[in-house]
Amino acid sequence: MFDQMLSRNCCMFSTTYESFPWSLSTYSIYHTSLTTSTAASSSFGRRVVSMAVSSNKANHRNPRRPKLPPEVDNTFQRVLYEDEEEMTQKPNLDILTDDDDEGIVSVDSSDGILWESDEMEAISSLFKGRIPQKPGKLDRERPLPLPLPYKIRPLGLPTPKRFKNCSRESVSKQVYKNPTFLIGLAREIQGLPIEENVSMVLSKWSPFLRKGSLSLTVRELGYLGLPERALETFCWVKKQPHLFPDDHILASTIEVLAGSNELKVPFDLDKFTGLASRSVYEAMLRGCIKGGRLKLALKLLSMAKESNRVLDTGVYAKLILELGKDPDKSTLVLVLLEELAVRDDLNLTPQDCTAIMKICIRLRRFEIVEGLYDWFRESGGNPSVVMYTTMIHGRYSANKYREALAMLWEMEASNCLFDLPAYRVVIKLFVALNDLPRAVRYFSKLKEAGFSPTFDIYCSLIKIYMASGRVAKCKDICKEAEMAGFRFDEHTLLKLQQ
Repeated sequence: MFDQMLSRNCCMFSTTYESFPWSLSTYSIYHTSLTTSTAASSSFGRRVVSMAVSSNKANHRNPRRPKLPPEVDNTFQRVLYEDEEEMTQKPNLDILTDDDDEGIVSVDSSDGILWESDEMEAISSLFKGRIPQKPGKLDRERPLPLPLPYKIRPLGLPTPKRFKNCSRESVSKQVYKNPTFLIGLAREIQGLPIEENVSMVLSKWSPFLRKGSLSLTVRELGYLGLPERALETFCWVKKQPHLFPDDHILASTIEVLAGSNELKVPFDLDKFTGLASRSVYEAMLRGCIKGGRLKLALKLLSMAKESNRVLDTGVYAKLILELGKDPDKSTLVLVLLEELAVRDDLNLTPQDCTAIMKICIRLRRFEIVEGLYDWFRESGGNPSVVMYTTMIHGRYSANKYREALAMLWEMEASNCLFDLPAYRVVIKLFVALNDLPRAVRYFSKLKEAGFSPTFDIYCSLIKIYMASGRVAKCKDICKEAEMAGFRFDEHTLLKLQQ
């Protein structure tokens, strides 16, 4: 019993002071004491403890060397391991080779679990690198994450109804901008007797009308050839406080009256033009152009230029179109074209642009035609079949057949449907190029599209067949033209043979 207590004290003492130099001597003295008798070992152990304490004090007072970090005493660990009754030795997995792995079974002493070789290999692969994947689809696409606004979006609120129930709206909102209703008013006014006034029709609808409503009715009366009824409608509107003053109906009335030559021009025209708004001024110009009063239109245009009034470019286009019909007024057309060229806010519709192109072709100003086409394409417009036909006709008239052919390929590349004037111009172009196969091909396309060839198309085909020496085909074309109702006189046949 005393030996066990002494051994525990020595172990505790050696553990506490194992960093000092005399720890090894303590172990050697203790080891020799175990071989002696039991009685001598107790007195010897007390003497060893007292010697260790005295030497400990001497080392603290006069240290022989600087203090070093404590070293691990492997000897003491070996003694502790030797005292244990059961010792387990863990196998080193790194020492095992591939040949020894087969059939090796590892035993876990704590739980008694048996580890097979393939299981050990799987566990060791976790520390060596990437786990091998199972064969299958390796390039799997992960679903994209939901966008952030979807996560932070609040709960959906009820959206307003897109469909409006017309029965719930007031009658005023249903009729005051309805074109069918407003044109119907013009039809009712047209059916009135001559002695009746327009108030018979308009008075019952007065509470449901708003400013600008009857401008469409006035224009429809002008299309129907009733300028007097249009003036009566304007006079009735002037008496309605909730409908007048209104520039829309005033401009429509002036345009209808000027277009039918029923507008009385005031003597003090400068005063009128100074007080009129832009819409009224342009309406008077359009009415004068429509009515053929071109001198008055030119005067109004010059007055607007003197007063620095900017007008719509569409008015210039309409005036150029009317002046271009007279060859003697080509100088005025060129002046107006120069005024349009300096405008920065040039805004022409495709119809106005094509109309100006036709006038310029008639005046043989082909550079203006090309410039207008380039401007239209640069402004983002898509040419129509009429504009393509006008361009091909302009280059054909300028004897630029190859350029006209390039415009034709551009027209076909845009999937533009051909009309009868387009087929006429294209067939004339191939006749000028002396390209018989393409001329015949487009003549067949014309028939497949359901168009009836015109007289000049038959003449063009007879001309190119005659130039190719195919007289039989010329006779077939002549018979086909006669069956269509055309008759060739001797002068025409002689002209085609030349």
